Amino acid sequence: MSDFAIPILFAMLFVAYGNGANDNFKGVATLLGSGISDYRKALGWATVATFAGSMTALALATRLISVFQGKGLVPEVLIQFPPFLAAVTLGAAFTVFAATIIGMPISTTHALAGALVGAGVAATGWNLSLATLLQNFFLPLLVSPLLAVTLTLMFYPLLQNGLRLIGADKQTCVCIGNQMIPATVTPEGYILSRSSTSLRVIVDRETQCVERLTGTFWGIRIQKLIDAGHFFSAGAVSFARGLNDTPKIVALGLAASTLDLTWSVGLVAVTMALGGILNARKVAETVSKRITAMEPEQGFLANVVTSFLVIFASKWGLPVSTTHVSCGSLFGIGIANGRGHWGVIRTILLAWVLTLPLAGISGAVIFSALSRLSEV
Repeated sequence: MSDFAIPILFAMLFVAYGNGANDNFKGVATLLGSGISDYRKALGWATVATFAGSMTALALATRLISVFQGKGLVPEVLIQFPPFLAAVTLGAAFTVFAATIIGMPISTTHALAGALVGAGVAATGWNLSLATLLQNFFLPLLVSPLLAVTLTLMFYPLLQNGLRLIGADKQTCVCIGNQMIPATVTPEGYILSRSSTSLRVIVDRETQCVERLTGTFWGIRIQKLIDAGHFFSAGAVSFARGLNDTPKIVALGLAASTLDLTWSVGLVAVTMALGGILNARKVAETVSKRITAMEPEQGFLANVVTSFLVIFASKWGLPVSTTHVSCGSLFGIGIANGRGHWGVIRTILLAWVLTLPLAGISGAVIFSALSRLSEV
């Protein structure tokens, strides 16, 4: 065990770094996407809230640790076998980090589940508990994004009607500025008109400078209330992500007895924060701007749905993916407002489908290699 303890610890931190890089910004993506925050401010808020969620996992989400150690899925003796633990951790880490490099939001939960199955099959053939696999892994991962889409579509009209009832309305803007009219030249080189500058006036929705809400509620501007709720809900999503993801990453390190629970959670929390700070930009652009255009109140709704589902799942030990839930909520917004970018959404869904087999193959290959090395 001692020969593998340090490599497993570093593998666990590699997963944590990749998780932070791929996942940390997802909770605050709507702040950037709706234009009410810049990248740095949103990332700072995500880092603080995720760290708080990670530390809270010490008390509230310990059931997820046993789930992601593979208990009930693979034979008990395998859980204590160092090459198996290292293969699962590294298989998930490589999958998540590869997706991060290309800016594709995938699920660390999905990657860990795939690596568990791949390494388990390599170790035992198909001596896996299919009931455990279905109940603890596949059903939560399949149902959660569908539930997120459904809840978002259900509450979207309620939000819009509620805003109208309290007197909130969309602002329009008058854009006045100079417009450059280029010169017109024939193919023979004759100048038909010279370039000039003219004044241009456009009356439209304030989409480019963020559509704002008018009106007050109990003497407070409605837009200010929405923005405050939006920031709070984004923090709740990031908190929920830390609460749900940290135990999954810690699980395999604890099985290898590298560190105790408190030290493992602390190191994972710090490493996740570092991954988000250094490598979150590409995934942030995809999730914030490429899935759908949105207004602040729509982003607020997506965050409320996401945080509710992930916190509920963490409390009951259900290994849902914050990525699947948060993206599912954004898919719902894109359907509801008719502004979803379906080419990007299809690409993300394809990446989700490929995550399980890629992580499974990685876990199986790494387990086979490490098993041979341990016999030498």
